[in-house]
Amino acid sequence: MSDMRGLKTSGAAGLPATLAILLLAAGCAGTPARQPPPDERHLPPEPRAETRDAGVPIAELAMSMVGVQYRYGGAHPDEGFDCSGLVFYTYTSNGHAVPRTSRGQFGAARVIPLADAARGDLVFFQDQANLSHVGIYLGDGRFVHAPSSGGAVRIATLDAPYYQRNLVAVGRLLP
Repeated sequence: MSDMRGLKTSGAAGLPATLAILLLAAGCAGTPARQPPPDERHLPPEPRAETRDAGVPIAELAMSMVGVQYRYGGAHPDEGFDCSGLVFYTYTSNGHAVPRTSRGQFGAARVIPLADAARGDLVFFQDQANLSHVGIYLGDGRFVHAPSSGGAVRIATLDAPYYQRNLVAVGRLLP
C-alpha cells in the first residue's frame, strides 16, 4: 500500500484514483489568464479615470475666462489672452508646467486621435504652412480659445468650416 497525502490506495485499482487526484490538484494550481473575446482584442485600452479627469479643472478654468479680451502676448485675465496664453494660464494655474507658445505646446503634447480627446486636451490649427492657433477641448466637439485681435475668449465648435479645414492635431499635455 502507498500513502499519498493521507489517501490510501492499493495496487493497480488505486492507480486511477491517484492519477485523478493528481490531475485535479494540478488543474487547481493555477488558472489561465482570461482571454478577451476575439472582437475585444484589438480595441484600444480604455483611458484610466485619472487621465480622463485630469483635464476637467483646466477646461473649467478656461470656460470661466470666456469674455476676457484678446491681447497678443497676454497670459493673464487682468491683461487679456492670446490663444497660447490662455493655455499657459489655465495649465499653470492648475500646477502643470507648460511652454508659453503654441509651437512649444505643440512640441510638448502627445498627438492623439480626435476620437480620444478629453476635456483639457489641446486642439491645434494651421493656416498655410504655419501652426497658427490653439484651443482647449471641452468635449462634444467644443473648445474654448482666444481667437483674434478685437475679440474675446469664447467657445467654438470643431464643425465650423474654418476649424474643420485647419485642424492639424489634438494633443495631450497631461499624463
